[in-house]
Amino acid sequence: MIQESSFDLKAHLADRKAQVDQALQRCLPAPAGLEKNLLEASRYSLFAGGKRLRPILCLDAAEVVGGNGQTVMPAACALEFIHTYSLIHDDLPAMDNDDFRRGKPTNHKVFGEAMAILAGDNLLTEAFA
Repeated sequence: MIQESSFDLKAHLADRKAQVDQALQRCLPAPAGLEKNLLEASRYSLFAGGKRLRPILCLDAAEVVGGNGQTVMPAACALEFIHTYSLIHDDLPAMDNDDFRRGKPTNHKVFGEAMAILAGDNLLTEAFA
């Protein structure tokens, strides 16, 4: 007989998403200085919504094998940086030429193609930091 679990998946995902979003805020600086435009474009796509499933799976996998999810938070953020980079570049005119992502104009529609390329490259580079 299968026992009903008291585990609340929706609450777990919402809690983990909030943790990841806070960590991402700390990882990618607020737009300022010479790189203000680049950071605005990078943050536009990074915080455009999304479920954060990749970083959540990273945190949960660490805990399943006896580790601490917070210890792997930098790796979880890196996964989200790489995922967002891939979305920005996938939307570019030379690729899928999409106008919208998650109900918002794509990065290249808001910031221009050159800045979108740089924003994606920035997120990929930051993933290794």
